Amino acid sequence: MSLTESRLTRTSALPGASAAGPSETTSTQVTSAAGGRRIVRAVVWWTRVSRAVGAALAAASDWLAQTVRPAGALAVLTGTVGLLFGIAFGWVEWMVAGAVALALLAMCVPFLFGERSYEVDLVLAHERVVAGDGVTGEIVVRNEGQRTALPGRLDITVGPGLVEFGVPLLRPGHTVSQPLEIPALRRGIVTVGPATTVRSDPIGLLRREHAFDDVHELYVHPRTTSIPSTSAGLIRDLEGNPTRRLVDADMSFHAIREYAAGDSRRHIHWKSTAKTGQLMVRQYEESRRSRMAVVLSVAQAEFGDADEFELAVSSAASLGLRAVHDARELDIVIGSEIPRVVRGRLRAIRHIPAASRRTMLDGFSAIDMLENTMPIGDVCRLAAEANERLSIAFIVVGSRVPLGILRQAALGFPADTAVVAVICDERAEPRMRALSGLTVLTVGTLDDLSGLLRRGATS
Repeated sequence: MSLTESRLTRTSALPGASAAGPSETTSTQVTSAAGGRRIVRAVVWWTRVSRAVGAALAAASDWLAQTVRPAGALAVLTGTVGLLFGIAFGWVEWMVAGAVALALLAMCVPFLFGERSYEVDLVLAHERVVAGDGVTGEIVVRNEGQRTALPGRLDITVGPGLVEFGVPLLRPGHTVSQPLEIPALRRGIVTVGPATTVRSDPIGLLRREHAFDDVHELYVHPRTTSIPSTSAGLIRDLEGNPTRRLVDADMSFHAIREYAAGDSRRHIHWKSTAKTGQLMVRQYEESRRSRMAVVLSVAQAEFGDADEFELAVSSAASLGLRAVHDARELDIVIGSEIPRVVRGRLRAIRHIPAASRRTMLDGFSAIDMLENTMPIGDVCRLAAEANERLSIAFIVVGSRVPLGILRQAALGFPADTAVVAVICDERAEPRMRALSGLTVLTVGTLDDLSGLLRRGATS
């Protein structure tokens, strides 16, 4: 009996347990899912709020950095510290100093109010000048607002410098113009602008600026000198210079050969054909056009100072101008910037566009000395690989390049290419030396280059 009752008790208890189980499990799952969604919403809301607060703080920090001047920051610090110490310790002097500092800040704030009503036009007389020359321009300020504009200040960025202009009281629709004079500039690309209107209080605690979009790029070209067209034995394009390469059509006749499929019939030599009984055609030596290369060193270690590098740039630009004027094929090559981590394992050169005089001089304006670049010997080898049919090559270097390096650089060019090295040394006397397969010119000034090349052409 006891065994039977125990079995009935267990059996009767199971349906009740099974009936209650699913409802409790379902309610637990619903509760946990709802709690998880609330946590996710809270996390998302907190992320958005933190981002918004961070952006607001960053914007406020930028605004304060641009608006509050050092004197204003000192006034804020004086007011805060003065009031805190004065209230905490009962020091009347500190309280007065803090109150005065905050009052000054409050009186300076209205000077920043008001919308920008100026329209500024920046005009330059020339966009391209020669190194050592200045440039003039004009600043035109118009009040396009409906109210009278209070006097203010206009700042114009000229390269690393700044030019300031005072703007008088302007009634609506009135215009004022002021001349802009930029002094002598060094070679390079100088950014002129943007013009910036400045609102500031008389004490100089606060400042508000607005920059316009008018920006000009002023190209300062290197100084150049005139070089005679026949200098350094340049090959004339119209005459041509016959080479050992044989072609089917050119100006320099070489020999007669048998006719081959594909030859033009206009080159058939009929007298030889009649004698031999076979078709014979003329064969010519290819006439090479004078293709010139100017290789300029830009490695900082190969120049004594910045003035020596400017002399090298001017010499290379003078050679390039002569080639462009004579309508010669020209290739101007300089070393390229190489990251320090791959220096010695990467070779790279840069070509200066030489399609026209202006394009070439603009390219010379952007050249700078580089600390991490290839030596002149590697640059010459890459230049020779890029131009296999050079007639003459000029290598322009500084005073720190020895003659042994120049000889190795000249070996990178083909044997039939005339190589002329130009060493720029302001402390040396101008002279010309003829080495094996290399002509070396040493120039101390830019005018020395023209004189040495003219002397070499007549000798």
